[in-house]
Amino acid sequence: MSEPLTINPRIIEALYCEALVLSDEVRNAFALSGRLERLGTDDDLARVALSSEGLRTTTRMMHAIAWLLNHRAYFKGEISEAQLHRNGKLTPEPRRPDPRQAALLEAEVTRLVERTRHFYDRLLRLDDCWRLTGAAPTSAIERLRARIEQRLAS
Repeated sequence: MSEPLTINPRIIEALYCEALVLSDEVRNAFALSGRLERLGTDDDLARVALSSEGLRTTTRMMHAIAWLLNHRAYFKGEISEAQLHRNGKLTPEPRRPDPRQAALLEAEVTRLVERTRHFYDRLLRLDDCWRLTGAAPTSAIERLRARIEQRLAS
């Protein structure tokens, strides 16, 4: 069996930055103003394909960013490990779109969608087999308890 992956604040920050850049690209690619007009009025199937894939891709990136934000909060000591495990789980990737619908998308959009899928798959692999390192800062109560225990021990 392989060793569990290590997640630390640097990895989370790097992934978070990557997710923000990727999300901005998604927003630009699926901005419906202008893009739908270029499709023309007779291209209802292409409109549906673009809207559907835009919703799927945007949702995928929102889930990724939420997962990363939960981990950032953990490493900053804002949530406990129990809260992270309870609320910080990624959902499995939803079903793939109909290939006929995907074929209606521009090649550039298709490549971007694949990049978001690969990114999400990376997060799913981390989520499935991770262990934390660089423990979160202790809370004020934990620090106070440690000081009291030290004084009582001496």
